[in-house]
Parts: sequence; structure tokens; C-alpha cells
Amino acid sequence: MRELGEAIRGEFLIDPGACTVNHGSYGATPRAVLAEQDRWRTIMEAQTSRFFARVLPGALREAAGRLAAYVGAAGEDLVFVPNATTGVNAVLRSLDLAPGDEILMLSHVYGAVRNTAHYVAERTGARLLEAALPWPRPDKAGIAASVAATITPRTRIAVLDHITSPSAVAVPIAEMVALCHARGVRVLVDGAHAPGHVALDVAAIGADWYTGNAHKWLFAPKGCAFLHARREAQARLHPTVISHGLGRGFVAEFDWTGTIDPTAYLAIGAALDFHASLGGAALMARNAALAAATSARLAARLGTETGHGNGVCGAMATVRVPGSGTAEAALALRGRLMDAGCDAPVHALGGALWLRLSAQAYNEAADYDRLGNILQSVL
Repeated sequence: MRELGEAIRGEFLIDPGACTVNHGSYGATPRAVLAEQDRWRTIMEAQTSRFFARVLPGALREAAGRLAAYVGAAGEDLVFVPNATTGVNAVLRSLDLAPGDEILMLSHVYGAVRNTAHYVAERTGARLLEAALPWPRPDKAGIAASVAATITPRTRIAVLDHITSPSAVAVPIAEMVALCHARGVRVLVDGAHAPGHVALDVAAIGADWYTGNAHKWLFAPKGCAFLHARREAQARLHPTVISHGLGRGFVAEFDWTGTIDPTAYLAIGAALDFHASLGGAALMARNAALAAATSARLAARLGTETGHGNGVCGAMATVRVPGSGTAEAALALRGRLMDAGCDAPVHALGGALWLRLSAQAYNEAADYDRLGNILQSVL
């Protein structure tokens, strides 16, 4: 594995004066991947009609096949979407739900996903259920017990986070999917943070639908994500924008939803190559170890605690901020951190404020010492 941390920061466009410890929100695209995107953009603009009619269809399928192989899927079962939220919308808004049917989510569900479920429920008469995620220090058994206790005979679909956004919990997703399937509940996995962050095999996970971002931990350009659907779950599944492919099958409908700039999708091969060049699985293990060690050190410095439990932490971790707090207080603290040159999400969970930090290839221990200095200065 190459030397990481400060040694490779120049391969990104990251502001050297900022304290960058929030890779999880939007990612950071390397210069090499942006160059590949620019190469495709040049091809597109040289002969635009020819590109969209003759070049894009094959190139898009080739790119989808490359990403599918990485996530453990067949290319014909995977399509590109601009972000995981779009994938969630496509699935939930394609469901035939009846009044009284139930949509189950974890209590730490991403806000946009909760809003989508509310939107669908209001229009179908469905009900929303939330399985309480044990917090802090959740464990696999506690998460499973909460989901099992929440399912009822009317539960039609469970929308489960692979890695929760506010609390950075790596959910034992394959076990959760099996539990839901055993109760006759279909599963949509929101894997927004998973690709490139943790080992991923969507076929082994077995969810009916799985959506994940490539522009976060896989280094793809912004607006590159995917939706995977099992063969039997592709029927009646439609993109959020209906276009010329209607009725021609899963791939045809999603591959063309109107004119967009598809170059973020076409650069996925370069992103996968860059991730592999930094170590692939070894990089993910290194990032997880860095997040665990530095969050523990920051918690000790603050006299508080980390939120993650045994076996449920990846390359993001949470640290409790002293005192209590509300959602408004969380936003205010994040604003003060940003004003001080440091972006780190802050969430109100269980009546306390929790700061979420990320560890990526360009980070090293000194970044989190700097985070601690800034945090203490603004508290």
C-alpha cells in the first residue's frame, strides 16, 4: 500500500488550509478521476448527437458492468442513479401499497429517506414504523432484536441503512435482510456510505433492492451512484423520471431518463482503479482503524465517550460533545466549526450532541488533533 495521509493530499483538490475530516458527506474526487471525467466530457462535446446515440449506450453498460463486478452483482441487474436518495425514491414510489400497509425504518434513518417514506405513506395510506436503534454503543444482537420486535403482519417493506448517516453505525445488514425475509418483508438497503467504505457483496446481502453512492468512499465524481435490483424485484420498478424506455425493462428505463451529463458514471473505472491503487481492502481497514483510534482519543480529551459499539464501526465514528443539546444546537455548533475552518457534522441523538468524524486516505492523526483544538475553542 502506498504512503497515505499528508503524502497524498496533493492528489486531491482539498484546501490545504482547512481541517478536512468529513469525507462521509460528499466525498473528495482525486485529480486523476476528474481528468478521466474531463476526457469523457470532451468526447461528448465533440459530436454530441453521435455520443448520445452511439457511444453512450455501450459505454454506460461497460461502466455499469465494472461497478457491478466490484459490488458483487451482475451488470444487467445494476443501473446508475445520481445519488442513493434517487435510488430510494425510485423503489418506494414504485411500490403498490394499500392503506394500513407498513414501511419500516431504523430510528437513525437518513432525513431525506424518512421524508420520502412520509411522502409515499401520505399518498397511499401506509403507516411508518421505526425500529429504535440502541444508542450509544449498539451491538448486532440489539439491532436485530429491535427490528424483529417492530415487524408486524402488515409490514410490507423495510428500508434499512447499511451504515447510518447521523451515528455511523455499520449495521449487520445481511442478518437484517435474512430476518426480514423470514417474516415475508421485502428489503431496500440504503447503502449510501457503504461502497469503498466496507466490504460489499450485494448478492450475498440478498436485499431485494440495494442503492449506494460511488462519489463518497469510492472516489467517483459527484453524482455517481447505483441501484441494484434482484431479477424478481425489477418488475414494476421505474425511475423517478419516466422517459423513452418505459416498458422496455429495468436497464432500458434507467439508462435513459433524459439528457444529462453522464460523465460521472463513465469515470467509475478510474475511481475504482484509484481506490485499488491505495490498497483497496487494506485502505478500508486502515481508515477504520484510524477512525476508531482518533475518535477514542478525542473522546478522552473531551471527557466523554464514543458512540460506536463493538463490531459496528467503519471509517466514520461519533464522539459525544459535553452537555446536552437539540437539533438546533447541533446545527449551530456545526456552523461555528465551519466558520473556524473545520467541517464536521453534529447530530442530536438521545438528548446529546454527537460529532461525526471521517477517516479517508488523505487523513492522518494530526488532523484529529487539530479538530480537537478547534472544537474546544468553539464550545
